[in-house]
Amino acid sequence: MRAIVVEELGGPEVLRVREVPAPEPGPGEVAIRVAWAGVNFAEIKVRATGYRSSAPPFTPGLEVSGTVQAVGAGVTGLSVGQRVTALTLFGGYAETAVVSAALTFPVPDGVGLRLAATLPTVLPTAHALVHEVGRLRAGESVLVQSAAGGVGTVVGQIAKRAGAGTLHGVVSRPDKADYARRQGYDEVFVGDDWADQARKATVGRGVDLLLDPVGGRTWRQGLELLSPFGRAVSYGNASGEQPWSAGLDSLSPGGHGVFGFSLYGLAKSAPDALRQLADRALWLAADGTVDLPISHELPLHEAAEAHRLIETRATTGKLVLRVSGEA
Repeated sequence: MRAIVVEELGGPEVLRVREVPAPEPGPGEVAIRVAWAGVNFAEIKVRATGYRSSAPPFTPGLEVSGTVQAVGAGVTGLSVGQRVTALTLFGGYAETAVVSAALTFPVPDGVGLRLAATLPTVLPTAHALVHEVGRLRAGESVLVQSAAGGVGTVVGQIAKRAGAGTLHGVVSRPDKADYARRQGYDEVFVGDDWADQARKATVGRGVDLLLDPVGGRTWRQGLELLSPFGRAVSYGNASGEQPWSAGLDSLSPGGHGVFGFSLYGLAKSAPDALRQLADRALWLAADGTVDLPISHELPLHEAAEAHRLIETRATTGKLVLRVSGEA
């Protein structure tokens, strides 16, 4: 079968198409004939630094959609030929992916496989940020970093549905501001002075809920914008800067709460909790609550170009690789 293989860490050019043996599912696993593979920023880090991966060679890819080819011993509730989407953790950029049955989900009726490939990471993450971890209450204000990305897109829609008051977004480029507004954001800040813009927009009060995948200086600036009793959720460190740490004395004056969320971590430590979260989240695509625009679609052999597009911040919404799905 064809697969993208990283044989040494580096830039997008290390993503090469190779012919490799098709994997077989073991106990508790399923083999999926991949139609589409989602592309995520975390895969950039995997390719460049080996983030949370074994040593090369390896095949990147965190999420796929397709049909079940084979099931391993002990698997129930999934059958050959069934349409599924799955959190692969690694191995998604391939014609066949072997995935834990616990992280494989039936595609809801009315959802196509192309869209389904974008959902396993984005929808559960966005749902958790707004509800399970962020615990948004009606009328509260929210500030979201990377508001035009895949998670930011869906967070805007889910937060509005949950009754958010003012929804603030931060984007990297002016051309992404209109896109973010179409996803439900009331105010969008662009530029290095985004924190000053946010402070002015909130008349100095700050925001009730901060959602941040960037980390570093951006995270610290966001914490300074929290209102009394505000909460902040970190779900990534795209900046690559030193992770933030603080003692009780820095949080207690404002009654602030700081939380963390990692879909990868949840998949490893509590797959049953992730399945319950995914069951709640995936139906938001089926009932039309959430619409996740796909800004770019490329064939599997152009995976390197997909990574270049993300690294240059040229994308909004989601990007997918066409593996065996129809163009």
